[in-house]
Parts: sequence; C-alpha cells; structure tokens
Amino acid sequence: MPQYVMPKQAITNFAGRVAGHKGGSMTTSLIRWFVGKYGVNMDEAANPDIASYPSFNEFFTRPLRDGVRPLAASDYVCPVDGAISQFGDIDDHQIFQAKGHKFTTAELVGGDQALAAHFQHGHFANVYLSPKDYHRIHMPCDGRLTRMIYVPGKLFSVNPTTARGVPGLFARNERVVCVFESDEFGPFVMTLVGATIVGSMATVWHGVVNPPRMPRICEWNYEPGQVTLKKGEEMGRFLLGSTVVMLFQRGAIAFNPAWAPEGKVRLGEPMGERPLKS
Repeated sequence: MPQYVMPKQAITNFAGRVAGHKGGSMTTSLIRWFVGKYGVNMDEAANPDIASYPSFNEFFTRPLRDGVRPLAASDYVCPVDGAISQFGDIDDHQIFQAKGHKFTTAELVGGDQALAAHFQHGHFANVYLSPKDYHRIHMPCDGRLTRMIYVPGKLFSVNPTTARGVPGLFARNERVVCVFESDEFGPFVMTLVGATIVGSMATVWHGVVNPPRMPRICEWNYEPGQVTLKKGEEMGRFLLGSTVVMLFQRGAIAFNPAWAPEGKVRLGEPMGERPLKS
C-alpha cells in the first residue's frame, strides 16, 4: 500500500510551509484552484472574497457566516461538517474502524488505562472532514475541559480508503485527546486525529498544539472552571482535513437514527439524545 512507503512527514512539512506562506497572487491562485477542485461553497463563508485571504491557512480555517449552521434542539449536536466513518457501541474496549479493523480506547488516548476505563461498553463516533469541508470543530454539548493529551504518531491519510486498509489507523496517527466533563452526561472525549498534510491542530484554549511534533506524550491538566465551553462553541481546528473521534460513557447517548456510515453530516445537526432512564 503506497501509504506505508510515501514520505508522509516530509510531505506534511512541505504542505505546512506552503499553507502558511503569504504569497499574494500565487496564494490567491492556489485558493481559487482548491475551491474549484473540491467544490468549496464560499457563499457560506463569513468572508467569501477569495482574493482577501493572505494565506491558504487563513482561507482553510475561514469562519462561517452567522446563522448558516443553526444548532438543533437535541442533547448532542454534530460538532463538524463531514462524513460519518463509523459510530455505535464500544465492544468492551474495542472501537470499530472499518471492516476487519478495530482499535482500543486505551490505544486511542495514548495508553491511559484509567481514562479508557470510563468508556468501557460506551459509545463512539468517528467523523471524517474532507478537503472541502468547514474545518473548525465545535462542542457537541456543554463541557468543562479537564485534560489535553498530545500523542505522537504516524501521519497516514485518514480518508475512507485508508481507513479500510490501515489497521488501527486512528490510534496510530498523531492526535490531540481532549477530555471533558459534563454535569449532565459525565466525561466525554474529543480526539483530533492528524494525517498526511495536516499542517497543525489547534484548540481555542491552547492555540497551535503541533508543530513542533513532540517525540513523546505530553499532557496538560486544567482546573475546574478554567476552560468551560457551551454546546456549539468552537473548541479547535485542523489546518487541512482529518478526523474527529468522540467517546461517550455507557448509556450517555443514543445516536440519531438517521445516522449511517458514510452519511454526510453538518455542524449543529442532531447527533443524539440521552436515553431516558427507566
């Protein structure tokens, strides 16, 4: 498989430099090509003027116009624009990636068995952001940040074809694990998964987490109330596309019955409800 032999780190470093470069008319030409190639809907952007973006990164992380992603009146809303890779119940500690491939919750969060134990027999959702999608990530529900964990890893592509071909993909790639606590739903995790040509991942409380690409697991802890975000608020962003993996406790969510693998989703749409307790 080409993914195993291609120089992913070098390609990613080069893409990051190009994306951050303020190249005037060359940058505008690149953005215009990208918009045409991938069918980006600039009518939804707060600033639809392609020529006004000084760098590709500023175009790629463009905010949306007010009102184009209204929040549904559901317990959980979809945190991103994208496509559903997989979702459902965690089988003991196993998360389904694609046919024939699974990975564990502990692997995903960097080997922290105590953290993973909160999600035994819980629920997960993997949502893939394609190049044309809006690339800011928002909160599915209210939450207080308790920890952020940077886990170094590979830089495989995370598109659907690679997800079917690379075992344990989302637990092998570089990632940023954000751990939240909800008064209503308990702990939940939002994991930003890196990939080939993902120049960086950032959160609203920390800023850019990578680069530099650290050689070991790094962790930040947050005091109660230090970082509190409401449902629908921005929590992070990708500089070029990737995947978000969410973990919820057992019994915390019943997913939207309209959801299906490979189905398109948009920020603010209903993602699920908390089941009624008998």
